[in-house]
Amino acid sequence: MSMIAISPILDKQGNQPIYFQLYKYIRSQIEAGLLVEGVQLPAIRQLALHLGVSKNTIESAYQQLLSEGYIDSKQRGGYRVLPLEELVWPITEPDGTDNYMPATVTPKAPLSNVRYDFQYGDMDIERFPHEAWKSCLVDAVSRRSSDVLGYGHFQGDVELREEIARYVFESRGVHCKPEQIVVCAGTQHSVSMLCQILSLRERRIGMEEPGYSGVKTVLRNHGCSISPIKLEYDGIHVEGLYTEEVQVAYVTPSHQFPVGMVLPIHKRTRLLQWAIDCDGLLLEDDYDSEFRYYGHPVPALKALDTAEKVIYMGTLSKSFLPAARLSYLVLPPRLMASVQSKLASYSQPVSPIIQKAVTLFMKRGHFARHIRKMKRIYHGKHKAVTAAIQHWMGELVEVIGDRSGLHLLLDVKGRDSTELLQLAERVDCRVYSPVHHWNNADDCPPGYIMIGFGGMEEAQLEDGIRRLSEAWFGCKS
Repeated sequence: MSMIAISPILDKQGNQPIYFQLYKYIRSQIEAGLLVEGVQLPAIRQLALHLGVSKNTIESAYQQLLSEGYIDSKQRGGYRVLPLEELVWPITEPDGTDNYMPATVTPKAPLSNVRYDFQYGDMDIERFPHEAWKSCLVDAVSRRSSDVLGYGHFQGDVELREEIARYVFESRGVHCKPEQIVVCAGTQHSVSMLCQILSLRERRIGMEEPGYSGVKTVLRNHGCSISPIKLEYDGIHVEGLYTEEVQVAYVTPSHQFPVGMVLPIHKRTRLLQWAIDCDGLLLEDDYDSEFRYYGHPVPALKALDTAEKVIYMGTLSKSFLPAARLSYLVLPPRLMASVQSKLASYSQPVSPIIQKAVTLFMKRGHFARHIRKMKRIYHGKHKAVTAAIQHWMGELVEVIGDRSGLHLLLDVKGRDSTELLQLAERVDCRVYSPVHHWNNADDCPPGYIMIGFGGMEEAQLEDGIRRLSEAWFGCKS
């Protein structure tokens, strides 16, 4: 931790010893979760100089924390914060009076670990090419040019935008120039930027119902009003956009979230016609389009857009690495002049070093190879989880939205998700309810369960589904 992080106000004329004031301050920071497990405290001599007190004062405070289990000490390793749950002793004032006040903020208890976690969004990090990525990071850091060590271009590294433009053309059929691309820090940041640069505040936004709760939160936080547009068996009810009289619509045509259908070509055409008829704008979130398991690839909505009515939103979180925090927008040329004038006052949110490393990763072919490999791996996992569901659960459940992506829904007929989640925990499994993606929780079918399969191995998926079947239906091998 930095030295400035331990800067208590010490009353040197007060009744309490200075060491005890310091001890109480550090203790309160640990209990409030501001000093977390593993954080190293400043060396005694350094902190003494910083606070203008004696080394004995610092050592006495540390010894009190040490004796009560807040910190530990290793030879030549300094003092480190212990996990809070190891506290077992009552704390009393040294003069015998007890004026200890408990911290008002306590760390949130984490969910208990389970063996099989069907978390949507988890990825197979073990298959990531760590050495290739490390090499690209080192090479990026080694550059001393201002485009890497400075703030960077407000739209993002130009070479990275060139690589993204090439990628979206080759993979999604989207024709664009680097000048149309804006690099952002994740999908929610992309939506936040659109709210600002398109002046969406207090405007009504059409959105599939159900739809991604993370985007709903951002839109509402920016003062937008959401008009839910119901889903039909093959995707969004386009006529609802006319009825609601919205001019902006957020859609997930390549893999509807969370229900999972792929919008057919005739409905994509109707969406574009709506945008032309109503002078509307479509925000296309193509969040996991790389992973399609049946049929021929369907082009992105943006690939069909000849009237400049679609803003394309892409992300590298699912196909590359969530920790990179890198997404991008492809804007219509007609919007670029006004957008660039607004964006010019913003600093680029993604580190130029990360951007350069991703550029090198793409230029050297690592990205394309990684995508090809992960398509095969996720396809294998998809087959494993769907085959296990069919084998162990059969007609007891309905599988929804299993043609692409890294999750699917189960409709466990005649059951309630609250009970199903609890039963799953008893057999060391964790599954999730998608209820928060509905505007009205009562509209979510009670037996819906979300199953993410990206982060587990095929054998784990098969055994996890077997356990769920046993817990829910009493089906044993």
